[in-house]
Amino acid sequence: MSLPNTPMAHALALARQALPLAPPNPGVGCVIVSPDGTVLGQGHTQRAGGAHAEIVALHDATAQGRSVAGATAYVTLEPCAHHGRTGPCCDALVAAGIGRVVACVVDPNPLVAGQGFARLRAAGVEVVVGPGAEAARELNLGFFSRMQRGVPWVRMKLAASLDGRTALPDGQSQWITGAAARRDGHAWRARAGAVLTGIGTVLEDNPRLDVRLVDTPRQPGVVLVDSRLQVPLDAHLFIAGRAITIYAAARNDAKEAALRERGATVVHMPGADGKVDLRAMLRDLAQREVNELHVEAGEKLNGSLVRDGLVDELLVYLAPRLIGQGRGMAAFGPLSALGDAVPLQFKSVDAVGGDVRIVARIAGRDVF
Repeated sequence: MSLPNTPMAHALALARQALPLAPPNPGVGCVIVSPDGTVLGQGHTQRAGGAHAEIVALHDATAQGRSVAGATAYVTLEPCAHHGRTGPCCDALVAAGIGRVVACVVDPNPLVAGQGFARLRAAGVEVVVGPGAEAARELNLGFFSRMQRGVPWVRMKLAASLDGRTALPDGQSQWITGAAARRDGHAWRARAGAVLTGIGTVLEDNPRLDVRLVDTPRQPGVVLVDSRLQVPLDAHLFIAGRAITIYAAARNDAKEAALRERGATVVHMPGADGKVDLRAMLRDLAQREVNELHVEAGEKLNGSLVRDGLVDELLVYLAPRLIGQGRGMAAFGPLSALGDAVPLQFKSVDAVGGDVRIVARIAGRDVF
């Protein structure tokens, strides 16, 4: 549903600004409008533990000396009704005298799940639900995924040549795509709850996997799949103050102690094949409040995630060059028939500098 030049479109734009800031909370925007159409206050979700969008908008109106009595609050998600890190937003709206709330969608959090709307209505506030619902869910796919599926939204980022090669046979990959694509990739990192990679990538490339090329108010955590705890203690992943979670299949008490000294959390999650149980890992990451998991790994781990049906979306940057022999995007298969191929839906295709960015979603993963 198109919402050009409406208060809800404005609220959705504010919600988009909150995406790098809000995790593990959803990115929410709020615009408070008087009966004559004047914007009285606006805001978006702050960092976890900070004010929610409705509170920011109410404070904005107060700071300008504007009364919101009888006004309409346009908000991209149901106002919360529980005491979490902050108090209930529905109660704050009622106390401020808001007369009407227009919201995109019900909050999937079972601690809310309609209770915010119920309390607003019980207090005499008119409630309208639905405008902008699809856009609001798209903005917060990770939050909806965690709440409704019990796993994060898994987005796999790939940078490849036009013939699908992510590296030369010896592993050289810097740089296949250009500077603009790399900056854009960092912007996608910035909105994630965590960035995942595998031990093969760490041993070959020693990446930092932080956000450097765009401004960000928050560094996402790092998740490392390292079945035998081979990660060097001086790896670049160990950036001071950043959360790093390492999933292992084998035990090594001495190495674990050393990793904990480096600030890492080591989680044992062995699967039947002696490797990390990736499906269980995703469930555990949801328990750790990861909404979006941004994958930047090699073809082996990528292949395992695709083969097990654990990837929701591909973020692919294609460079205008051919490499020929080299490493691929995801090593799985071989398939016995073309009908067994993983079905995708293109969500967007855009030029980014001299490269092309494709966002492709696994078919059927659009709505929860």
